[in-house]
Amino acid sequence: MYAVVKVKRDVGAEILNVDVPRIGRDEVLVEVKMASICGTDVHIWDWNEWAQRNIKKVPIIFGHEFAGVVVEVGRDVRSVQVGDMVSAEGHIVDGTCYQCRTGRMHVCRNVEGLGIDRDGVFAEYVALPERNIWINDPDLDPAIASLQDPLGNAVHAILPDGKQHDIIGRDVAVFGCGPIGLMAIAVLKTIGASRVFAVAGGRNRKRMELAKRMGADIVLNAKREGEDIVRIIHDLTDGRGVDVALELSGSPYALKQSLETVTPGGRVSMLGLQDRPVEIDFNATIISKGVTVYGVTGRRIFQTWYQMKGLLSDQKFRDKIATVITHRIPIREIERGIEAIHLKEAGKVVLEPKWT
Repeated sequence: MYAVVKVKRDVGAEILNVDVPRIGRDEVLVEVKMASICGTDVHIWDWNEWAQRNIKKVPIIFGHEFAGVVVEVGRDVRSVQVGDMVSAEGHIVDGTCYQCRTGRMHVCRNVEGLGIDRDGVFAEYVALPERNIWINDPDLDPAIASLQDPLGNAVHAILPDGKQHDIIGRDVAVFGCGPIGLMAIAVLKTIGASRVFAVAGGRNRKRMELAKRMGADIVLNAKREGEDIVRIIHDLTDGRGVDVALELSGSPYALKQSLETVTPGGRVSMLGLQDRPVEIDFNATIISKGVTVYGVTGRRIFQTWYQMKGLLSDQKFRDKIATVITHRIPIREIERGIEAIHLKEAGKVVLEPKWT
């Protein structure tokens, strides 16, 4: 089969002909019908500091966002059948550590990341454990189905405990209008947020436009507004600040602003990964304000997936998520997709399985 392989510890990757993976007794083999590029994949392509720290072995097939059809099942597989249209939870857990056994598989101590620690989905076929498989509605567009990994990040950040009681009728600020931030805006408006303030990076004109299409009530340019972001949001909320802030950008400035913008007693969900340690005034921004800070990693397995299923059953919501897809390109041209992301021209880039 063909696959996109990180061959060496350097920039780029190669398309190679490699063996189709063999499956174990509790695994399934999936033919990839659509994949999408994640920021993690860009890190791996660029071979930046994050990739150098986290990719333990090369060569490796990367990619973890996808939709496909099951073509083979192991002899012990019971819940999945050949022909099922599926996606998969990309965190492969051990099921036996303290976290897994106490209902917190999303923070498994021995997790393996698909396309990071084991071969991923930028290939014609991928092998996965049965328990990681998510069976899609057969009528769901495979391109949208391939976005459930990042959509799940957004849902988890918004609903960390699975309940929407602190979202309905509340003001929310979204820092970062990358694909996860854009999808977060769509989720927030769908489940009843009052006003959504979206804060985008200065060069992200395309993403600012998309934020408006997702339903953001007010879109702010972080570069133009600079330090005034906090003042503007406070002015627009009668001095209260927002009830919930989502930090999805990985910017140290946005992290501080999210803490400064949230109202006393509010919540800040942090998903964006920082390149280096950030200095924060805990006394002023967290302790004295009684702010709840929630660290977001992955999705709640599989609670978040059921929440996504409910959201995706609504045609208007599906249409919004489809709007985030700005590029559909053959996977053999993956470098073009990476470049579009580098140039801030892309929302989400979807890769079609065209290899030759």
